[in-house]
Amino acid sequence: MAQEKEVLKEVSERALAPVEGEPGLAVLVEPEEKRPEEKKRDKRTRGRKKKTELKEKAEPEKKALPALPEEEKTPVILDPLQQYLREISKYPLLSREEEERLTKEYYKTRDPRIAYRLVTSNLRLVVKIALDFQKFWMQNFLDLIQEGNLGLMQAVKKFDPYRGVKFSYYASFWIKAYILKFIMDNWRLVKIGTTQAQRKLFYNLRKEKERLDAMGFEPAPKLISQRLNVREEDVIEMEQRMSAGEISLDAPIKEDSDELHRDFLADPGPKVEDQVAKREVLTKLKGLLEEFGKDLKDKERVIFYERLLAEDPLTLQQIGQRFGISRERVRQIEERLLKKLRKYLKERLPDAENYPLAIETS
Repeated sequence: MAQEKEVLKEVSERALAPVEGEPGLAVLVEPEEKRPEEKKRDKRTRGRKKKTELKEKAEPEKKALPALPEEEKTPVILDPLQQYLREISKYPLLSREEEERLTKEYYKTRDPRIAYRLVTSNLRLVVKIALDFQKFWMQNFLDLIQEGNLGLMQAVKKFDPYRGVKFSYYASFWIKAYILKFIMDNWRLVKIGTTQAQRKLFYNLRKEKERLDAMGFEPAPKLISQRLNVREEDVIEMEQRMSAGEISLDAPIKEDSDELHRDFLADPGPKVEDQVAKREVLTKLKGLLEEFGKDLKDKERVIFYERLLAEDPLTLQQIGQRFGISRERVRQIEERLLKKLRKYLKERLPDAENYPLAIETS
């Protein structure tokens, strides 16, 4: 019996051992049945694996880009505005106590090192204020920042720390003033904002128009002039200057034209018709005066040629001394001579009273 048990044990061990190239009976005990939740989880996991395998097969193999050699690596180039903003961000801001202390020290000592700290710590304030005026100046934002910095430096010079005003609040007015002046000076080639009324219209005309539109009124120049307390002519002129561009007077009207813009400007001088009329009047009057002077004698002749028609006329006293008479007598002779001349011209020129006016206006 003992020998039979050993034989059966050896046979069972060989049966359970895996044969090379063939799977053996690794587990003889039947596994426990899985729960429904575990089955669903395994199913989802197998589905994700399958999708991943299919996606990897469908996508072409990506090749890694070769790394650039050290000498070919170039730094990122920032535009001037970004570089400036990065630079000013390095300067620390001042606390209220530090600002008060530094402004009082500078007010007493005028130390440029203290002024440097006050300016650099407020450079970000200039950028913030310049952003509010960017809509008026679309060319280069750094221009506004530069002018604002000049205003900031002026504020440092003029600030009085014993007035009870915060420095940044005081400096904001100087910054705005310098930026506004720069915009007005460079808005057009022809300078704008030379008077107080023009400056008021430059900054408030568009706002007032929008306000009137929102209220349901037509923004007519007369209504705008009343609301802004300026002349109606100033409103019309500013509208034209702000809406129209600049044209060179020496530029041709068209590309293929030889006519220039200045050829169509109105001549401020006298008209050609007036010049011709003036020459005719003067010629006729000159002939009549020469004819009138031929019949004059003695005192009347001297008064007519040396006082009434002369470029450097004699005085009543000089003529009186020449003839040994009083100044009053010379005046009486001159008055009688003028009446005679007036009568003479009316007889030969019925519209003689209009001739002096024609000569003067032309």
